[in-house]
Amino acid sequence: MFKQIWKKLGHDEDAPDAPDATDEHRTWREVVSAAVLQGAIFAGVKAAVDRSAATATRRLTGTWPG
Repeated sequence: MFKQIWKKLGHDEDAPDAPDATDEHRTWREVVSAAVLQGAIFAGVKAAVDRSAATATRRLTGTWPG
């Protein structure tokens, strides 16, 4: 997911991975933007998985986990 978004934002198609923080050829803006994007994607996916698990638990047990 990150690679697709990173490419759509206009970053190098030859290197669709997030830039390494220690890559001297990348700018601060590029490194930090990639890290923020990766964090947001991770948090969104985690929230969706957690919510799905809670919904499934309620369906199976009748109670919301917590």
